[in-house]
Amino acid sequence: MSFLAPGAFIFAAALPVVVVFYLLKRKRVVKLVSSTLLWQKFLAETQASAPFQRLRHNWLLILQLLMLALAIFALARPYFARPVKGGRLLVAVLDASASMQSADESPSRFEKSRAEVLQLINGLADRDQMVLLLAGAHTEVKQSPTGEKATLRRAVQACAVTDSPTYLTEALKLAETLTRDRPFSEIHLFSDGAASDLKDFEGKDLPLVYHRSGQRGNNAGIVGLDVRSNPENASQRAVFVSVANYSTNPVPTELELRFDGQLLETKAMTLPPTNTAAEVFIVAQPHDGVLSVRTTAKDDLAADDQASVVSLLPRPVRVLLVSRGNRFLEKAVRAAPNVELSLATDLTEAKPSADLVVLDDVAPTVWPAVNVLAIHCFNTNWFTYIGKAATPAIVDWKNTHPLMRFVTFDNVQIVESLAVKPPTWGLTLVDATETPLVVAGELTRQRIVWVGFDTLQSTWPLRISFPIFVANAVDWLNPASASSSQLMVKAGSAFHLGIVEAVTNADVTLPDGNVKRLAVDPVAREVVFGETTKQGVYQLVVGTNKTVFCVNLLDATESDTRPRPELKFGKYGQVAASSTRQANLELWRWIAAAALAMLLCEWWYYHRRTA
Repeated sequence: MSFLAPGAFIFAAALPVVVVFYLLKRKRVVKLVSSTLLWQKFLAETQASAPFQRLRHNWLLILQLLMLALAIFALARPYFARPVKGGRLLVAVLDASASMQSADESPSRFEKSRAEVLQLINGLADRDQMVLLLAGAHTEVKQSPTGEKATLRRAVQACAVTDSPTYLTEALKLAETLTRDRPFSEIHLFSDGAASDLKDFEGKDLPLVYHRSGQRGNNAGIVGLDVRSNPENASQRAVFVSVANYSTNPVPTELELRFDGQLLETKAMTLPPTNTAAEVFIVAQPHDGVLSVRTTAKDDLAADDQASVVSLLPRPVRVLLVSRGNRFLEKAVRAAPNVELSLATDLTEAKPSADLVVLDDVAPTVWPAVNVLAIHCFNTNWFTYIGKAATPAIVDWKNTHPLMRFVTFDNVQIVESLAVKPPTWGLTLVDATETPLVVAGELTRQRIVWVGFDTLQSTWPLRISFPIFVANAVDWLNPASASSSQLMVKAGSAFHLGIVEAVTNADVTLPDGNVKRLAVDPVAREVVFGETTKQGVYQLVVGTNKTVFCVNLLDATESDTRPRPELKFGKYGQVAASSTRQANLELWRWIAAAALAMLLCEWWYYHRRTA
């Protein structure tokens, strides 16, 4: 048995006082009472007693002492502790995402959370154990279960914040696995709550304690960056920038555009509160290089104030159209920007002198090994063929994919389509009830766009969306465009570079100037670099080839640094943030003590007056 308020036993000093009152002399007066059971011995004593007398057996004294002892025992608040076999298991999840660099906490949210984790370690009992998880773009187990406080402290000190977004779902799923079937386990999340989606935990009894970090959301950052050819002048580049302001006040700022470190242009703008503003730069580009955009807004987070992109000069796209004579498709391909079109009725070599091949209702003698747009034909290596679907009804299309930009399928009727099973390598862009109609994906480093129906047997060529889709497909299948998109990665994601020659090592120059040596398998077909936790410009040297790529945050959820008061688990589940505040003061102890003092004073005054 233990006691929450053992200091209450000090009131036990009142027990001898009660006994002393029975030892003192007494004078009795006649009073009417309802019962004389406990007062019979006192009725026989009508004369005054000596100043002190021998203590006699008295039930009234015993009951008074017993009631006083029970009152003191209650004030001590006894309880029985539940036995815990093997101690508790605590899983500490430390958020290391970019928003944790915000300076609204001193010195930052991450350092504040790390100090709280150290306090949690200091409070571990002898038989408790802790697991430390670092949550960033990927969840990292920094320390397996242990009760060694020194080991846990070293693991916490080894944690570092990153410029990457966080995916708390991955970290919490791992924590849930560790605490499953452990009745005395807890998950402690140290974060600002910048998580986009946690609906996987709706309805689950997750033993989560959310330690919120952050005071405000004073931040404005770059959330979008893209570079394209200027439609009005192919020799110029158009740089599209999106800047978001998450504070409640307008923020004046300047946008600086640099090319390979040289300042090209500065634009002043005022960001509206809790809104996003867009800006476009039109610049001449003499050669391939890196375009960087920087905002000068004064805010709490610096990780999203700059973004960079590798800009490659546009090159002609060599397109080979293999068709029986589809004039609609031919005109749509010719209308795509910077296209050099060749026509053929069959394909006899896997690698023709073209950047991409368009197959229109033709089964070629040899299937191309380059990127391909296949219309109303299929390769058995791509799909499992089912049959044909007559007049398929279009039920859905994904307009968020680059191929579907500005493309709709309203009022498009189709006579017939090939019916296939959705492949694992591709994404269905246009779907019918019986079969996918348009699929796009990558298979063994070959980009494929497949259209299951003959466009001449549909009303699609008569819609404005048809030439737009063809232009998007040419741009997406262009190897130069694919290379350009691969040269900008999100912080925390791995960078992949295909190689054709056998190498054993590669060197990566980090944004801070340090060089990291990578070991490469001689039979590998690509180099993978995963330590992209800091935003900036990286240089990869493989053999005699030098490749520059950029790492950016560009994440609206992470730039929104407003600390979340609670975590949403779907529509109904939520976990409120814990907070440190002064607890309610229990006054009943003092009230009980005052009542006891009043009773003792009344007893003393009554006997003093009647003595």
